[in-house]
Amino acid sequence: MRNLAFTFIILLFISCEDVIDVDLPETEIRLVIDAIIRVDESQEFTTARVKVALTSSFFETNPVTQLSDINIINLDAPTLNDANVILLTETEPNTGIYEGIKNTDFFTEGELILQLEHENRRYFARTTYSPTTQIDELVQGTETLFDEDDTEVKVTFTDNPEMTNYYVFDFGFGEFQVVDDQFFQGEQFQFSYFYQTTLNPGDEINVSILGADLDFHNYMNLLIEQTEDDGGIFDTPVATARGNIFDITDLDNITVVDNVSQPDLFPLGYFAVVQEFTQSLTIE
Repeated sequence: MRNLAFTFIILLFISCEDVIDVDLPETEIRLVIDAIIRVDESQEFTTARVKVALTSSFFETNPVTQLSDINIINLDAPTLNDANVILLTETEPNTGIYEGIKNTDFFTEGELILQLEHENRRYFARTTYSPTTQIDELVQGTETLFDEDDTEVKVTFTDNPEMTNYYVFDFGFGEFQVVDDQFFQGEQFQFSYFYQTTLNPGDEINVSILGADLDFHNYMNLLIEQTEDDGGIFDTPVATARGNIFDITDLDNITVVDNVSQPDLFPLGYFAVVQEFTQSLTIE
């Protein structure tokens, strides 16, 4: 009887090794544009950095791609000339990372337009600068959330009482959190964030607070929900989250840029210009 039970267990383990083929849905290839430009107002110059890639099949890394052209224009400048346009160039061949440097004032005043071209298609986005407030305090906590290896950090900041504010917090490792001031308008506020990433004593983390408007806040909130267990927010999304960048290739009316006649033709990603404050913390 004992031998029979042992034989059954062996057969059970062997059956568990069978390969299971999963039919994954076909995914349409889209351009992915990470155009979140972070501004430090204490610096005279700001580097605009845009990363582009193509969506991939499930479980695959997004392949990088190259652009034919990319620039940012300040529409509220007195005259449109070379001083009011940034031409971005690829930092190194085949990286899909494009950069350009301009005076910080260029980004903090007026309406900004992103234009780029990829494989004979043209894309357009517009935004204005979103300021924010500083982090008052960043400390390590002692509580856990789901696992005893979780690491708690406590973030304290003071909301600007003169306006409705939206915030995006970047905790590194592709981890983000969105906050709005609905329940603490004009007050100091503290919240805890729990890292599931393994952190060891002596590790240094950087936490940033980014300014945001309502649209950017909502977009980031949607991406966070979709990619909570799947890595960075600009990796292949679980669902198609539409940002504020439009395909304008076939449009004949420059005052209408949302391509309503071709609603399924759009890239993924977002264009935002935001103020950033960062604090560092050494894990104990």
